[in-house]
Amino acid sequence: MNILLIQPKFPDTYWSFKYALRFVSKTVNNIPLGLITVAALLPDKWQKQLVDLNLEDLKKEQIIWADYIFISALSVQIDSVRQIIYQCKQNNTKIVAGGPLFSDEPELFTDIDHLVLNEAEITLPRFLKDLETGSPKKTYHTSSHADITSSPAPDYSLLKINKYYSAGIQYTRGCPHDCEFCDITARLGHKVRSKSPLQIINELDRLLECGWKGNVFFVDDNFIGNRHKLKSELLPEMIRWMRHHNYPFIFITEATINLSDDPELMQLMVQAGFSRVFVGIETPDEKSLAECNKTQNYNRDLIKCVQTIQKAGIEVSAGFIVGFDNDQPNIFQRQVDFIQKSGIITAMVGLLNAPRRSRLYQRLQEEGRLLHSFSGDNTDYSINFVPAMSHERLMEGYKKIVNGIYSSKPYYERIKTFLKHYNPAFKTQTRVTWIKFIAFLKSIFYIGIINKDRVYYWQLIIWSIMNKPKVLPLAVTYSIFGYHFRKVYRVLN
Repeated sequence: MNILLIQPKFPDTYWSFKYALRFVSKTVNNIPLGLITVAALLPDKWQKQLVDLNLEDLKKEQIIWADYIFISALSVQIDSVRQIIYQCKQNNTKIVAGGPLFSDEPELFTDIDHLVLNEAEITLPRFLKDLETGSPKKTYHTSSHADITSSPAPDYSLLKINKYYSAGIQYTRGCPHDCEFCDITARLGHKVRSKSPLQIINELDRLLECGWKGNVFFVDDNFIGNRHKLKSELLPEMIRWMRHHNYPFIFITEATINLSDDPELMQLMVQAGFSRVFVGIETPDEKSLAECNKTQNYNRDLIKCVQTIQKAGIEVSAGFIVGFDNDQPNIFQRQVDFIQKSGIITAMVGLLNAPRRSRLYQRLQEEGRLLHSFSGDNTDYSINFVPAMSHERLMEGYKKIVNGIYSSKPYYERIKTFLKHYNPAFKTQTRVTWIKFIAFLKSIFYIGIINKDRVYYWQLIIWSIMNKPKVLPLAVTYSIFGYHFRKVYRVLN
């Protein structure tokens, strides 16, 4: 078999970092981890190629070469998926599709030949067995969850690795929490399943063999879902591995705010090379937290929790949401004040939306408030249900938040708030490389010269040199991030 794996194109979103990547001569933020894991599940004797449409165009001869096209996609990639389907149908090449987009709404894709849904470790072997006997079915699905200790290492060799800014690894699936707006537990369950330390070390070895250095994103929805295993098994092995290889990677992941309750875990994560964690804070309003069942955030001084994690040596980036039924008109300024005071630089503020498999979707459906499908885009100013607050007031308030945190003056103030108290744990975070030097020169031109708000950039650079020179590379990095955020959120100043 000749197999062509296609990563559909992402639109410009908060997470694309499209405008920031230009400064570091990279094209795409994250590798297509799902597709290269699927590739590793296919027979070794099959010929495989990968086309990432975020890097390159799909050519007719590639489609003709393939016996089957494999696609995996998120909701936000649907426009690109439809274009891929059209091109494949034009050339009579069969399509196999899986991933969240197709698992959520398979009825939308009747023109796809085979839907291999849910967790591929279970459904893909069934498809391959039927394919071998010449009787593959239209749809394969399961309500069971895979034993990921048998999941293979992703096939990193298929990637044009030097085009990406961040590599990826998955350690766990599942989350013990049950936030109403989240569909993770519906997809992957409440039980936290984890790979063995040996599997993770093997994947780190493979990344190193590919010549990778730099950011590695642990894509787990909640990396600390099983803290005991982390502290007793994985992190000690990672610490040994990183020391042995002279700290080639900088790790990033996602976790819940109760990370701040565990000094030992934070210390081990820092020693293992974790520099940043994305936390779902959502809202400072207790009633809205109760509404969405964000129990892990109840009755906390959330700013103090953020500062505790930052002081441990791990930067906190965070997600925030407006549009809850309990949100009052003052929520918009409260969100701005919270973000500014916390020093969270990368604060992703989104409008509440209801993914298809979330409990929120079910509730809103029963209440007759759903409007249309979930776009999956966190910067397109869309909401897929009728909010309790008037739509006009919600949109005005949302724009107020975006301008209140990403306009140049408040954004640069927040960078300084963070850097004053942050001490990077590893030299790799502040080491000057050729790529970072070129990025600095580009930032001088695009942000420090031709940008009308360049004064804030120079104030930060001068402050860093005079007060804390070792964080200058980070000051440049965050200035570049801000350039991207103002572009995707369409902030004018």
